[in-house]
Amino acid sequence: MLPVAAYTDDAVLAWERGHLFDHGWTCVGRAAELAEPGDQRAERGLLLVRSDDLILRAFANVCSHRGHELLSAGETVCRPSVRCPYHGWTYDLDGSVRNAPGGVPSPDDWPLVSLPIVEWLGWLFVNASGDAAPIDEQLVGLDTILGPYEPGRLASLARHEYDVRANWKVINENYQECLHCPRIHPELCRVSPPESGDNVQPGPRWVGGWMDLRDDAATMSMTGELAGVPLPGLDETARRRVAYFAVLPDLLVSAHPDYVLTHRLVPLAPDCTHVECEWLADPSVTSLDGAVDLWDITNRQDWAACESVQRGLSSAGARPGPITVREDAVHHLVSTIATAYLADDHLFGHGPTAGVGS
Repeated sequence: MLPVAAYTDDAVLAWERGHLFDHGWTCVGRAAELAEPGDQRAERGLLLVRSDDLILRAFANVCSHRGHELLSAGETVCRPSVRCPYHGWTYDLDGSVRNAPGGVPSPDDWPLVSLPIVEWLGWLFVNASGDAAPIDEQLVGLDTILGPYEPGRLASLARHEYDVRANWKVINENYQECLHCPRIHPELCRVSPPESGDNVQPGPRWVGGWMDLRDDAATMSMTGELAGVPLPGLDETARRRVAYFAVLPDLLVSAHPDYVLTHRLVPLAPDCTHVECEWLADPSVTSLDGAVDLWDITNRQDWAACESVQRGLSSAGARPGPITVREDAVHHLVSTIATAYLADDHLFGHGPTAGVGS
């Protein structure tokens, strides 16, 4: 596994935010949340806007005048311009200055800072540094796997948010294996055999695989009965299994025969991660209660386990442990992160790859 400091050290998390998150593509929600011209939303220091020409744009959530936030975190509005509440500067939806009260020479020289944004299968990804490789190169092959679920046309039926007292990588590693399932997930195991399925060959920035449904289960819900309606793009094989894929660093996608569940991870501290879960289904569906209930129970079981891991890693006796044969996706995840650490030889005092399995 990774060095213990990778899960507990403030400096490591700061490095990860700058290199893994800002220099990569991070998920900032779904395109459907910004459907109309003038729709605006603040997210993780970003301002997301649907402009008059229906183009999605991302800007730093900072007024060019004195640095005030243009919208508060999580705030949403729909209006024909971007307005700073501090001194009243306004911007057109393409980021150009419309009005700069107080008098300023050459206001055209002070547009909002624009950032790359792309829509991928209905999800929005932003590259805060502006220098990431094209997302199609990063996620090559995964669109073929998840495309038949048509997540872009699905409607949001439910959303839960959790603050988990664990490092974001602990949560991601837990997602990559079901070796723990028989011990902590009785409800999940009743509808999906924990030893079933297999992982697929991962891509540059994604990893995951499949698990089967039991013969008497049609999906993952409290009863095993369908919670939504069957997704029409799936073949018979896909209707009998569940896909689990991680889009690094912050999006987990669980695709079922009748719905798609996502977890978005936002690291708040080395030992705290905000997790936003969203359930998507065919627009004709009005409720996914059976699926939401199952996954809320499963999530809380996982969070308790992850928080215990975090406490263990924070103890004086913690040291990197081995990766078993059944944890090949975990190995790929930590190896990808360890390779990224190599960009800074001083990140760990004893060398960035010490303790990493091979």
